[in-house]
Amino acid sequence: MSLRLYASEGISIEQVNQMRSEARLAEGVGYDGVMVSEHHAGFSGYLPNPLQLSSFLLPATSNLWVSPCPLLLPTKPKAMVAEEIAWLSSAYPNRVGVGFAAGALPVDFELAEIPFDEKNQRFKSNLPWIVDALRGVTEGPIGNDLAIRQCKHQPIPMVVAAQSKEACKRAAKLNLGILFDSLQSPEVSMKLASAYREAGGEGPVILIRRVWIGSPPIAKIHAQMEHYHSYASDRAKGNWTQGDGTVVANNGEEAAEQLLKILDDSGCDTINIRVHVAGLDPGEISEQIKAHEDSLVPSVKSGLRVG
Repeated sequence: MSLRLYASEGISIEQVNQMRSEARLAEGVGYDGVMVSEHHAGFSGYLPNPLQLSSFLLPATSNLWVSPCPLLLPTKPKAMVAEEIAWLSSAYPNRVGVGFAAGALPVDFELAEIPFDEKNQRFKSNLPWIVDALRGVTEGPIGNDLAIRQCKHQPIPMVVAAQSKEACKRAAKLNLGILFDSLQSPEVSMKLASAYREAGGEGPVILIRRVWIGSPPIAKIHAQMEHYHSYASDRAKGNWTQGDGTVVANNGEEAAEQLLKILDDSGCDTINIRVHVAGLDPGEISEQIKAHEDSLVPSVKSGLRVG
């Protein structure tokens, strides 16, 4: 069970410190890990360097795992990415995971100087290679890297963003877990999860949902949805659930009940929770995370163990 962290409004120094603070809060309320994801050019809520950001969050916490998830794999040299992940894992053994995605925003590829129309081809080509590298079974010069070698004894947990049956089957073949879109409907998730399991997939199947305890900031959530609609592909939007998908509850116990039902309806066995909505004050986010301690986190964990 993990929490997804985003940057709130403020200057860069404030954003880094705020995310460190939220990681500590997440650890304190009982989350197993946190995820940070990637977009560039000042994209609201995101930072461009989730791998580097992970190296900021790990020393700020004690036992929490941290995962740059997802990294936009086609935008960087695969060997350089593999080395950086492997060395971060050597610095913090058993506390680093990683997720990969092909990407969706043209500006991310513009800044990387990679043609946008090459993203899927690059992703499909690079994914098997980096998976082998981070399991320490790669060949070639990178096999001489000591941290890559260490991955053979300390494989790094990996997942991949998946929005189609083809992607789920690819993940199963590579023995990767899968990560779903936060707005994906339970019906679509169940179909994809079934395709993954039928193809032999044994990794985590991760559901993402926004959770709000108390009266939700409706106007801000609606604005966030409009933002998502502005750049998501038609295929992605065709898989979305009705409304904004936010789990709204009066308390943590009610939220946990809703989440466990969605997990069951979706065929998922792992949950990643987000609180962030653009425009929220960092204090509001912190209060929401604190509200997860008494019943939400322990109830969901208990339900996942039983399931």
